[in-house]
Amino acid sequence: MNTALARLRHALLRQIVRPRLDLPLALALLLLAAVGLLTLTSAADLEVHVIVAQATRFMLGALLLLAVSRVPPVRLRSLTPWLYVISTLLLLVVAALGEGRGAHRWLNLGVLRFQPSELLKLTMPMMVAWYLAQRPLPPRWRDLAVVGLLIAAPAALIAMQPDLGTALLVAAAGVFALFLSGLAWWRIGMLLGALAGALPLAWPYMHQFQRERVLTFLHPESDPLGTGWHIIQSEIAVGSGGWFGKGWHQGTQSRLEFLPEHTTDFIFAVFAEEFGLIGVILLVALYAFIIGRCLWIAVNARDTYSRLLGGALAMSFFVYVMVNGGMITGILPVVGVPLPLVSYGGTSAVSLLTGFGVLMSIHAHRKLVDSRA
Repeated sequence: MNTALARLRHALLRQIVRPRLDLPLALALLLLAAVGLLTLTSAADLEVHVIVAQATRFMLGALLLLAVSRVPPVRLRSLTPWLYVISTLLLLVVAALGEGRGAHRWLNLGVLRFQPSELLKLTMPMMVAWYLAQRPLPPRWRDLAVVGLLIAAPAALIAMQPDLGTALLVAAAGVFALFLSGLAWWRIGMLLGALAGALPLAWPYMHQFQRERVLTFLHPESDPLGTGWHIIQSEIAVGSGGWFGKGWHQGTQSRLEFLPEHTTDFIFAVFAEEFGLIGVILLVALYAFIIGRCLWIAVNARDTYSRLLGGALAMSFFVYVMVNGGMITGILPVVGVPLPLVSYGGTSAVSLLTGFGVLMSIHAHRKLVDSRA
């Protein structure tokens, strides 16, 4: 009896002390955060309070990562509907009480301000994975309709803030979980065709600044001192970096205030100008490793919910990097998507690290989950 109790105590102590982390992914995230702080220090022109604020957010995100990594996927699965409903209800609160520059996106709680739409980047794929994991796969048309409603409702609320970029990213996170469920290619083609046909119908309902972003993307030189300023200055910064860059804190576009939003949406342009093409290649390689590692964790998950969720989180992270990179090079319209763990921002960094905590949980508990689930 005493031996059994000792073994149980030892097992519990080991579960408490042993970190539930995937070491390669954790080290890659630590390196990316360091690169982000280094780049932000230069972009913010050595303003200490900006660096301290971002480092504090990273620490908060890291604590949430550690906490979530210890929650078994089966527990996350049981909490998913509640988390989805709460995050969606917060969007309604934002519509009534939110604040922001020309938009209602933030909730001010006095102690902190946060953007509830960022929560949907995590709870949306969780909800779609929860729904699909309980049904035969690949999903049927009825299930596709239900998933469509689950995606459309929060995405519409976010688009009304207005924040079309985040709305599209949230919708994409849910669509990725649907795509990974084994959806037939002919159905994917039909859905994409229907979406493409509906795009022109959305034009009259877009805000004027959103239409201007699309037109600027097509013809940035038409208003170089107005709506085209962001893209033109970003392209100048990227091109002037050359192969090896101008050196840390030696970029002219940001230091001379030519490059707008150089600590947030366009910080990738600052990095490209200071570290050049070689630095960009290394940073993209780091992102590629993180995404590949996340997909490896998803593939090795033992239950459907974890596989769909892990894969959707990995592909969503890929889209964030791709959209920001395309935005600063003029390949995609300016949609206000930050560069993950590099751009200055609190809610985005914390929600991303929390998502990586989910992936850590999937990896740590992969042998503890019933494979029949």
